[in-house]
Parts: sequence; structure tokens; C-alpha cells
Amino acid sequence: MNRPRPPASLVELSDLSDFGTRLMPAPEVWEWLQAEILADNGSIHNEDHAHLIDADIRVMWASSAFTKKGRTVVGQAEQVAFRAGGWQKARMEQQMLDWFGEVPAYIITLAADYCADCSDADFCALVEHELYHIAQAKDKYGAPKFTQDGLPKLEMRGHDVEEFVGVVRRYGASSAVQELVDAANNPAEVGKLNISRACGTCLLKSA
Repeated sequence: MNRPRPPASLVELSDLSDFGTRLMPAPEVWEWLQAEILADNGSIHNEDHAHLIDADIRVMWASSAFTKKGRTVVGQAEQVAFRAGGWQKARMEQQMLDWFGEVPAYIITLAADYCADCSDADFCALVEHELYHIAQAKDKYGAPKFTQDGLPKLEMRGHDVEEFVGVVRRYGASSAVQELVDAANNPAEVGKLNISRACGTCLLKSA
């Protein structure tokens, strides 16, 4: 299945400041994620995301990335929550209904301008990064939690490692950072050839 790409018309809007950021549903991305990453027979299947197979997740394109705390944000996963009442809540619910036909539990938003030009490997890494943010909750003993319906109970999780390069350079790697270093030093589990099969555009000559 070819890698999903944002509509060209949306990417063009990223260069027009008068329009601001435009958003649109991207059901094709969720279908691709289910087929290539979540499904057991997916070409780049990752069992780490098994709890998301039946998850209530929707994906959206944003016309452009944005800057937050000095960093460019090209992807974001969030739990849908309405913290206001009255007409504000009604307005937000209506927008969800217009986009998706229902109010989803989670939304993943991807920057169209970035996704239009990035490599297939970078795209796969981005969408998996956002999937990792939606984790299965655990009880105080570390066992996975389930809902009354028997589905995995989901929650947002932060990054595995957050540290400054300077601290690691001066004082060495903490246990969490060392895990990341060890993972980086091992061969990649998803080879470039597998990514090209899932996305359909990279390394075509190696097929």
C-alpha cells in the first residue's frame, strides 16, 4: 500500500499566511497505519502498538508545521477533551462531528508541508512516534488496564527520554539514556527495504 500523502491544495496553503493554518481529516493515513503497522501481516508491523488495533483514533492533516518553545512541531497526538461548557463546548463538538461524524477519543495531527517532502523513513518514524504517545494504561503493579468492554484502557504518555546533550556529554548517560544509546547502536529493526514496500516510493531500485 502506497504511503499516504497530503493533498497538494493543502500544502500550497502553507505558503499563504493570509489563510492561517488549515486542517482536514486524513482517514487514508489511519487506514494505512492499520494495514502496514498495526496489522499482524503489515509490512512494517510493530507489536508495541497492539493495544491500538481497535482504538478510537482519527488522523488529520494541518497545512503547515508550527513553532513551540523554539522547536518546529510536525506531528502531535492528543486526547480529545472539552474543558469549556455552553456554546464553546457545542462549537467544538460540532466541529468534530463535521470532520469525523463523531467525537473521537484521540487525534493525531501531521504537518502536510513536512509530510509532502520528507523521506519515507522519516514519515514512518513520525507516525510511529505519535502512536507511541498513546499508551495502554497500567495499574500500580504495572499490569495493563482494560475497560469494562475488555478493550485496552488508553492514556497519553511522554517520551521515554528527555535530557540535554550537554549533561550526557559532561556526566554520562543515565539508565534511560543508555537504553536509547543501546537501541541506536543496534541494527534498525525496520530495514529501508521494508519501509519502501510499505510506502511505495523509496529505494525502488533495491526491489
